[in-house]
Amino acid sequence: MRAPIEWLRELTEVEPGAKGADVAATLVRVGLEEEDILGGEVTGPLVVGKVLERTPEEQKNGKTINWCQVDVGAANGTGEPQGIVCGAHNFDVGDLVAVILPGGVLPGNFEISARKTYGHVSAGMICSAMELGLGEDHDGIIVLTEQLPADVVGALAPGDDLIPVLGLDAETVEVNVTPDRGYCFSMRGIAREYALSEGTPFVDPADLTVATATGPGHEVRLVDDAPVDGVPGCDRFVARVVRGIDATAESPEWMRRRLTEVGMRPISLAVDVTNYVMMLLGQPLHAYDLAKLDGAIEVRRARAGERLTTLDDVERELVPEDLLITDGGTTPLAIAGVMGGASSEVDDATTDVLVEAAHFDAVSVARSARRHRLTTEASKRFERGVDPAVTAAAAQLAVDLLVEHGGGTADDTATDVGTPAPPAAIPFDPTLPSRYIGLDYPREEVVATLTAIGCAVADEGESLLVTPPTWRPDLADGPDLVEEVARVRGYDQIPSVVPRASAGRGLTKGQRDRRTVARTLAATGLVEVLSYPFTSEGRFDALGYPADDARRTTVRLANPLQDEAPLMRTSILDTLLDTLRRNVSRGHRDAALYEIGLVTAGGITPLPVPPGGALPSTEDLERITTGVPAQPRHVAIAAAGAAVPAGPHGPARAVGASDVVGWSLAVGAALGLDLQVEAAQREPFHPGRCVAVTLADGSVVGHAGELHPKVCTALELPERTVAAELDLDAIIAAAGDPVTPAQLSTQPPANTDVALVVDEGVPAAAVAAALRSSAGDDLESLTLFDVFRGDQVGEGRKSLAYRLTFRADRTLTTDEVSALRDKAVASAASATGAQQR
Repeated sequence: MRAPIEWLRELTEVEPGAKGADVAATLVRVGLEEEDILGGEVTGPLVVGKVLERTPEEQKNGKTINWCQVDVGAANGTGEPQGIVCGAHNFDVGDLVAVILPGGVLPGNFEISARKTYGHVSAGMICSAMELGLGEDHDGIIVLTEQLPADVVGALAPGDDLIPVLGLDAETVEVNVTPDRGYCFSMRGIAREYALSEGTPFVDPADLTVATATGPGHEVRLVDDAPVDGVPGCDRFVARVVRGIDATAESPEWMRRRLTEVGMRPISLAVDVTNYVMMLLGQPLHAYDLAKLDGAIEVRRARAGERLTTLDDVERELVPEDLLITDGGTTPLAIAGVMGGASSEVDDATTDVLVEAAHFDAVSVARSARRHRLTTEASKRFERGVDPAVTAAAAQLAVDLLVEHGGGTADDTATDVGTPAPPAAIPFDPTLPSRYIGLDYPREEVVATLTAIGCAVADEGESLLVTPPTWRPDLADGPDLVEEVARVRGYDQIPSVVPRASAGRGLTKGQRDRRTVARTLAATGLVEVLSYPFTSEGRFDALGYPADDARRTTVRLANPLQDEAPLMRTSILDTLLDTLRRNVSRGHRDAALYEIGLVTAGGITPLPVPPGGALPSTEDLERITTGVPAQPRHVAIAAAGAAVPAGPHGPARAVGASDVVGWSLAVGAALGLDLQVEAAQREPFHPGRCVAVTLADGSVVGHAGELHPKVCTALELPERTVAAELDLDAIIAAAGDPVTPAQLSTQPPANTDVALVVDEGVPAAAVAAALRSSAGDDLESLTLFDVFRGDQVGEGRKSLAYRLTFRADRTLTTDEVSALRDKAVASAASATGAQQR
């Protein structure tokens, strides 16, 4: 909200020499943060000039310019006439104009200098209103004799300083209005806060005489069959009629200047009047062409299929929650509190105007504004709370201005329907500010402060009964009142005390385990990345998920960041592979990435939507909790290119399935788990190059391997790209408490090797499991160190060589080791048909 200092002076006492910085500092003391200080952008010399000669000269481009001799008095240091080129034609010899001389600066830091143009040296500029920042008019220059009062013009002479005359030295303070301080979206609210901070008198512009109506005016009906959260959409509607106005009459110069200072563009008399009243009192108004209305005004909710073309010439489809102003209950005229419709707009042919001043529900207006993506000056005020007590005064002021400047006549009848609910009284403990803030706030100061901000305070013995003023809908409970007491004394009076850090409990086990996994993967050379958890149906197709795959069931976002990715991911690979592709496409051919994040497991069931402002019931909370799908934490890996780059040691080695399996097993090893792998088939992996990663009990916690060639093609990934994804939550849960390391044995290990021939389809993991199951408790490790295929073992057969390491609390003999080995081999033969070579 912009607050011109000169306008502020009309509503409260401001020191004569106060600058924008002084006013901003005063407002900051009561919690209104300064955004900017505007004005003072024009620096001299900007002086009165008298046109002595004007010689039109036609140019080769068809444009006609004027070569002027202008008397600027002694402002140019010589007293000689100033030669200036001007492209405007709305002035003549003898006129007084605004001239900025070389060395002056216009808004936008545009410095004026003498320069050659159109064959002349133009020593300055004859200015338009737009060039001086006084408005949008740039069709002609400012002719002082036409645009200033006669008494002001009569006192001017060539060379006089024009900056104070045109108000260009006036400053405007721009204030950041927080959502709870909606009353400060008006000069009335800003002035009230300034007076509160300075302790000066406040002149309420809403304190004016409202004409007594001789009878009901234009018929207005308030109908709301579907109030939002039980609150009527409109609880007060004032309608006043002014007849016989001249809609083409120009708004007074002071009004146009005020609107420009607060950042609004003057348009026409009716629009300027409603905007001026809104900026002064904070009450949005709307003017209708009475001749375009066929019947009574009815405020109601929209009906399915209704449409309205708003003043911005956009046809909008309405929904039943929209609150409308309608003509006779049939034709929509406006979206209440947001924007009017084009069908009833005031135009140059308008003679009779109906002025609307109403109080609309904040929630209803806010939802409509967001639904239609239509934030207006009116909606900003209504959704933050407008004073329902100022409605009639705002309508009266608008009527008075239209009569005065439009030449109309106000009807002696008026319509004022609806009764807003009065503010609720708040029981308040006067010791609460001292207990909340930590400073001493005597009872007398608390009462005086609450009274000063407009509250009615009743003494109830030990407590107070505080009724907020109608312009403060944000005051709803004790803490709100505590904040008022604190800010009026000054937030700067509250000492800054750094809280003492208490002894923490440290990281949880899950947090420690996740960090351990992240450090382990980073130590192996992988790079951690984060990707947005949003995907699409097309990505599921590209990854080859079957139609009945559970990973296709997920949550669809109602308002996604990108329309192309409206679904929550069910696998980290859904998004991690995009990151890999992006890196490879930008030249990082050898890339190995990992990500730890959440996935969505399953869809969402219909959930109840509790009303705002109230604690949901236990049943609703239970349904919401159980209806939200699980979001387990996964870890995923994706790599392409070389695992070992080429160098003096030899050629590069491409990353393969064995690498990603090793990284997957390292995740378990970091947490003390001996994860197992077995051949598997699962999209999006290559059928013959995929393993399932399992816990000791056989539970599958993930998959790893090489991506299917079709997936690589669909996602534009390099051939033989590898990937893995593990359920990290399941692995952490299986890890249990940290493993206590066993004491290192002083006994020597006993190693023995065994080569077993099995069918090609027998997984190496199955053979290893069979060996381990019968090798006894003294088996320390079991390692597959060789796989051989050839004529020696037969077609369709392979030889698997394992090293078994035994260690006991004593030195094992050769016979004992051989017996343990033979027992293990027998178990493998029985389980897998293995034959010892």
